[in-house]
Amino acid sequence: MAERGDRALRVEIVYALPERQTLLALYVPAGTTLAGAVSASGITTLHPEIDLATARVGIFGKLATADTVLHGGDRVEIYRPLVADPKDARRARAQKRQDRGSSRQD
Repeated sequence: MAERGDRALRVEIVYALPERQTLLALYVPAGTTLAGAVSASGITTLHPEIDLATARVGIFGKLATADTVLHGGDRVEIYRPLVADPKDARRARAQKRQDRGSSRQD
């Protein structure tokens, strides 16, 4: 791990669950990739359910690849898999509202 004086970059690694969020700040050497920073953070020890081989990751809400070189101040986000397609979930909610509305008119 790099010390602050030798061109180290401060980055954050973030992972959020519905009931708990983890934010880890660390210093990495210039030239560190997203995958390297995630590995160095030890976040998979705290959250063993994270599979870095398949997890989608991003920087400040934009998808990124594991080989992306980080810049100072970057916030690396590890995304959880979706449990439902957002479009399908919206359709189901709309249908439910429509069904409730039609039952009130009967």
